[in-house]
Amino acid sequence: MLSAEVLAYAKTKIRDIPDFPTPGILFKDITPLLADPRAFHIVLDSIAERFIGEHVDVIVGVEARGFIFGGALAARLNASFVPARKPGKLPAESDKVSYKTEYSLAQLEMHKDSIRTGSRVVVVDDVLATGGTAKASAELVTRQGGEVIAYAFVIELAFLKGRAILESDAGPRIESVITY
Repeated sequence: MLSAEVLAYAKTKIRDIPDFPTPGILFKDITPLLADPRAFHIVLDSIAERFIGEHVDVIVGVEARGFIFGGALAARLNASFVPARKPGKLPAESDKVSYKTEYSLAQLEMHKDSIRTGSRVVVVDDVLATGGTAKASAELVTRQGGEVIAYAFVIELAFLKGRAILESDAGPRIESVITY
């Protein structure tokens, strides 16, 4: 487990942007973290170490920032990477799910042949806010016969209670590196 001091360094690389994307929202911007190789490695190491010794077949990265962390995490865990994308971005036959975000209604798509039945899957995104996007991604996984064993996030906005949407008695665990 990485030390609190090391994780605190990564947290200093997250910048607050007031009133984005709408007035009253305090947006947590991860681009300074991505621009700092040490902070980026800290976050990836923190997530990856939580899955060492577990069998993970697939990392599902949620568009768009989940791709950044998901692809790198898949490489570290020797797992495949599957994108969950906004509608109209995938070239082959896709499955689609609609869901609510903290700002609007949205949709995600995944290629129908992305996940083999019985695959053990971790859904990765940059932020856990209301939980709708992660839950929609998990629905796409289970439709293909995959098992979501965990959700992994760089940031969790605990005050938005997204964890409660994702939690169930025997459901996937939820891993967050930084919590506000």
